[in-house]
Amino acid sequence: METPENSFHVTISVGTIVKAIIIGLLIYTALILKDVVLVLVAAIVVASSIEPAILWFRRKAKLGRVPAAVVTYLLIVFTLAVVLIFFLPNVLNEASAYLSKLPQNMSVSDLWSPVKDTGIFGNSSIGSISPSFSIQDLTSEIKKIVAGTGEGFFATAGVVFGGLLSFLLIVVLSFYLAVQEDGVGSFLRVVAPAKARDYVVDVWQRSQKKIGSWMQGQLLLGLLVGILVYLGLLILGIKHALLLATLAGLFEIIPVFGPILSAIPALLIATVDGGASGVLLVLCLYILIHQFENHLLYPLVVKKVVGISPIVVILALVIGGKLAGILGILLSAPMAAVVMEIYNDIEKKKKAAMELLNPAK
Repeated sequence: METPENSFHVTISVGTIVKAIIIGLLIYTALILKDVVLVLVAAIVVASSIEPAILWFRRKAKLGRVPAAVVTYLLIVFTLAVVLIFFLPNVLNEASAYLSKLPQNMSVSDLWSPVKDTGIFGNSSIGSISPSFSIQDLTSEIKKIVAGTGEGFFATAGVVFGGLLSFLLIVVLSFYLAVQEDGVGSFLRVVAPAKARDYVVDVWQRSQKKIGSWMQGQLLLGLLVGILVYLGLLILGIKHALLLATLAGLFEIIPVFGPILSAIPALLIATVDGGASGVLLVLCLYILIHQFENHLLYPLVVKKVVGISPIVVILALVIGGKLAGILGILLSAPMAAVVMEIYNDIEKKKKAAMELLNPAK
């Protein structure tokens, strides 16, 4: 019996089946140990992100590797302590005052229904409230957080990093990786398969430069935009200027739409307190700051992750929030940089293969 010309056969070897089973088991294990994997990834990202600061102290202050790492971590801890103990309570107080002006019978699920199950607030007291609780309940919960923030740095940090133990593990592991020469590279060589060790380390080294540039630029840009918004709103006499400026700085992590989203609460406040003229002034302020940011601040202080489109960054933020809450959002851009590096390598290999099959005449 003749075989049809358009028929084809698919042959799957035993080795392919075994590899597929092993990959499936690894993925399943990673899902089970998601918290541990997340802590390890966060520690690697933190250690890689502070590497430029350690190198700066070694070069400028002539410090050894360990003293430079210790000084860097002490500065980071001091900065976080100041923010969480002194700055955050004031922001939350303004948030409480702002929410108290909203309709008290409004359900928070009306505001958060598209993302109410993301788990972003799953580890905080806010996440333990029923989705149908009122704005008044949210206000009271924020006041509880404000009261708790002054009692301890670790309690607030634990909310962001998914628990006190996770926070401490991230600090310890990242410090251990940072004090060693090529600590992250050495760790990746241990955990990566033998055949892929060199490639894994190479991908991370390339991604590390983008992650460091992105994180430093993003922090500086958010700080500058927040200061400009705060000063502008103070001059215009708009209430809750500190809260609105903080939102403006935080929303800078969202490409394209971040400035638009941060302007909405300010316009709502201006509508209530200043009428049409207040709305117009606030709108002009945000437009001026946005233009100033795009044409001066952005080119000077921000080195975005090269090769990552705004759509990919937004999707990474949403997926990170869905999988791991606030910590997932913080890690989304660095992980997107790694994924894009791997994707670019795959595309280069495909292009090279096509050129071999179809050489130019």
